[in-house]
Amino acid sequence: MLNDTTIETFKASLRGELIQRSDERYDEGRKLWNGMFDRRPALIARCAGTADVIRAVNFARDNRLLAAVRGGGHSFPGHSVCDGGLVIDLSPMKAVRVDPAARTARAQAGAKWIDFDHETQAFGLATTGGTASDTGIAGLTLGGGLGWLSSKYGLTVDNLISADVVTADGRFLTASATENQDLFWGLRGGGGNFGVVTSFEYQLHAVGPTILGGMVVYPLTKAKEVLRFYREFGKAAPDELTIYALFFNPPDSDTAVALVCCYCGPLDKGEEVIRPLRSFGPPLQDMLGPMPYAAQQCLTDAGFPAGSYYYTKADFLADLTDEAIEVFAEYTATKPSPEVDPVWWRVKGFRSSQTWAAG
Repeated sequence: MLNDTTIETFKASLRGELIQRSDERYDEGRKLWNGMFDRRPALIARCAGTADVIRAVNFARDNRLLAAVRGGGHSFPGHSVCDGGLVIDLSPMKAVRVDPAARTARAQAGAKWIDFDHETQAFGLATTGGTASDTGIAGLTLGGGLGWLSSKYGLTVDNLISADVVTADGRFLTASATENQDLFWGLRGGGGNFGVVTSFEYQLHAVGPTILGGMVVYPLTKAKEVLRFYREFGKAAPDELTIYALFFNPPDSDTAVALVCCYCGPLDKGEEVIRPLRSFGPPLQDMLGPMPYAAQQCLTDAGFPAGSYYYTKADFLADLTDEAIEVFAEYTATKPSPEVDPVWWRVKGFRSSQTWAAG
């Protein structure tokens, strides 16, 4: 139990806000993108900067409080909030600074990809940044990070140059390939709970502002043919093309299968690359064409509204076999809800390409 004096002392030490259960902003402050989680923390520290994060980490440790760290709040498993503890809320920390000459960007951990892309696209630059603009940069990066540029530029974490971290003992460290290398290794997949990352430095690439993107949609009756085509087409596609196959329910319509792509190379070559997507049978809709990269980043936003109840499972497949295609097609035809959407995408840049399946 925390007494009022302890809480008031902590509150006075922060430049940002401290929200308690009696505060009218409490319910909004604890709300997550995934509506499945309804947790009630004791305190929410809305950090204005790194100094606030250090004080919050020290306060949680000294008072033996469970701590949850919130960046974009887009965590599928609800890790961004806890019951009875302290939420270290980084969402006010959204600054993004771009160095166009070095092709790098330093972004605070509360930024979302819509914030990041807004700044980097002013210079025709980007890095692998998820498939929904509302996703926070922090969770995606520390989780690996698939996105529309993965086939060409790897995972988000592959583009991480350095990270500023407040460790569990309240120290502020910078982790990179040349400084605190073990911590840098840990942040890039070696484990978790090393501390709170307050900012990320990324390598940027020349992308946009216009790319070839969008989707081509086919009826569910063509699902097996589309997935077999996707399998063979994806194997031969150039690295500049990232392509996903997904099942979804358009508004007021039956389930359909779509091939969604982003080509980040020269536009004149891209038209030739994506031509087979148009020529494979008569589509229900052809929405492929030149578009702003920032618009591509928002392409799936409508399918993931805040507050819905989300549950996901995933696995890697060595290949999208005929047997797997049969199972996926059968499941999708009998899925229990229109909101259940299996997704597949092929990721290059490793020893071999792999197919990632989520549903």
